[in-house]
Amino acid sequence: MASLLTNWQSYKIASYKKDTVIYFQNQRCTTLDIILQGKILIQRIAADGDVLTVSSFGSGDYLGANLLFAQNNTYPMTVVSKSASTMLHIKRPLILDLCQSNKDFLIKYLQSISNRTLILTDKINTLTMKTIRQRITEFLAYEYYRQKNPRIKLSMTKKELSEKLGVQRP
Repeated sequence: MASLLTNWQSYKIASYKKDTVIYFQNQRCTTLDIILQGKILIQRIAADGDVLTVSSFGSGDYLGANLLFAQNNTYPMTVVSKSASTMLHIKRPLILDLCQSNKDFLIKYLQSISNRTLILTDKINTLTMKTIRQRITEFLAYEYYRQKNPRIKLSMTKKELSEKLGVQRP
């Protein structure tokens, strides 16, 4: 397995400046990307210019695991660097080799895809709620549970919060 990891054509490390588009919507996914540093956003950009931030990821998170082996392996949304970022891009053949040669890697890979499916389902449920009040209530309940504190500290701007909730900022 050591020979797999030393093949420099199977992976690369790339740096991105703030607000750089890493992947455009409908661009083919050919790598599993691990965020080494920075913050990455998944955004839906409407024809009228409205932006909905669907997810944000930071150091240690990864992108593309759910798309890499899909029949339609194109990004359904735009991937943008929110800050200066560094990512490790691992090509599909190396991931396939690791899955075949390392059972633990395969199990972790499948778990990560399953966990992301649950997160996506939760996000869809949040965005399809009927009222803004319900969206805010769901968000506050989640933050209360996550922070384990009745005083919730927001780690985002009002604009980012409105994008997360899928509503206009005012």
